[in-house]
Amino acid sequence: MKFYNRENELAELTTIHDQANSSGRMTVLTGRRRVGKTLLALESAKKHKHLYLFVSKKAEALLCQEYVEEIRRIFTVPVIGEIRHFRDIFRLLLELSLTERFTLIIDEFQEFFSINPAVYSELQGLWDRNKATSKLNLIFIGSVHSLMYRIFQDAKEPLFGRADRIMFLKPFSIKSIFTVINDYGYKDMQTLFSAYAITGGLPKYLELLAENSAIPQQQMFDFIFRQYSPFLAEGKNLLIEEFGRDHGTYFSILELIAAGKTARSEIESILEIHAGAYLSKLESEYALIDRHKPIDAKPGSRLQKYYIRDNFLSFWFRFIYKNLSAVETGNFAYIREIVERDYATWSGKVLERFFHEVYAASGEYNRIGSYWERGNKNEIDLVAINDLKKEIIIAEIKVNKSRVNLAELEKKSKNLSLEYKGYSVEFRALGVEDAEAMVI
Repeated sequence: MKFYNRENELAELTTIHDQANSSGRMTVLTGRRRVGKTLLALESAKKHKHLYLFVSKKAEALLCQEYVEEIRRIFTVPVIGEIRHFRDIFRLLLELSLTERFTLIIDEFQEFFSINPAVYSELQGLWDRNKATSKLNLIFIGSVHSLMYRIFQDAKEPLFGRADRIMFLKPFSIKSIFTVINDYGYKDMQTLFSAYAITGGLPKYLELLAENSAIPQQQMFDFIFRQYSPFLAEGKNLLIEEFGRDHGTYFSILELIAAGKTARSEIESILEIHAGAYLSKLESEYALIDRHKPIDAKPGSRLQKYYIRDNFLSFWFRFIYKNLSAVETGNFAYIREIVERDYATWSGKVLERFFHEVYAASGEYNRIGSYWERGNKNEIDLVAINDLKKEIIIAEIKVNKSRVNLAELEKKSKNLSLEYKGYSVEFRALGVEDAEAMVI
């Protein structure tokens, strides 16, 4: 699949590369696996001299042997003697950067925690002493969010405060997903929504589906729910390393949230645990969930629901992890029956998020969210507000929008409307087809 999108990120990386001509620059590029971090870094560096080093799980001395060969391939400088420590590799590259600007990309940088944690303090000392005279454009890439956060944003760690930029790479926007599927011959909004709901805009997943002619919804299901599908173990592959030995509890919480148990009280009642610390880490340390509050909620309001930020992981926990026994026995016909029964309910909540993103991308509203009252009463799917123009859109969202009762919607919004006296209010029924005018 060709390189899509990322114009803003490429522009920022180009600016940083240019600045490295006067002194060294350090950029941290993070985000979940499959989001395209490595591809972005290489795309930004392809027109310039660059060196790419991957930190695989092997002994430091073996890594250094590999890196020396890469250095010899890129640079004409002789490497004298055997190098067994990464600090000496980094020192050599800093020396080279004193007279020549180049980009150094170090991928899966968090792996040094298991190889040699001293690397981080060693690099800090070398960087502090040489940054001012160096022309090195240094890019660190990492996929384990908790560890990358610890390395660069924990005040107790040696590399805290050293990065000139910390860039968290997000999945493709809805417009970018549409560009991808359009290139493969699909222009309808239903296919766009299916691609958004199931892949979450992750470039690697879109590439897998496109290369296997599995873009329309039913073909997606055929490809995902079959033996040897690369999607079946994906959630485990992504998160086991993040969670470590507590992964069972975290997986159970995420399974419940994906199934619609979005209140802390519900989660604690079912699992019979105190979930506060786990939920806090899932939100702040792992960046996997977020809290959703009514649009007019006060800062201290306890009216809140949790949701999984990543659409694919929500899909995986709802339909694959929840039915792991059937997956392991190869009973995919059973799983397909579950999907046929429950996908509409699950995707209905994702459709709300889809429209929230569509409305946000329009740039016409400064506040976008949902609304509900205590006890989940008077739920409203979308509220979009322009405080400057004093305009408010109140909408109900359904796959089949003919089922929306606008009179009932207006009745449900009575208390909300009282909060916005003087605003012009428009009530809308939204279905997937209504996205076309705002996406294309």
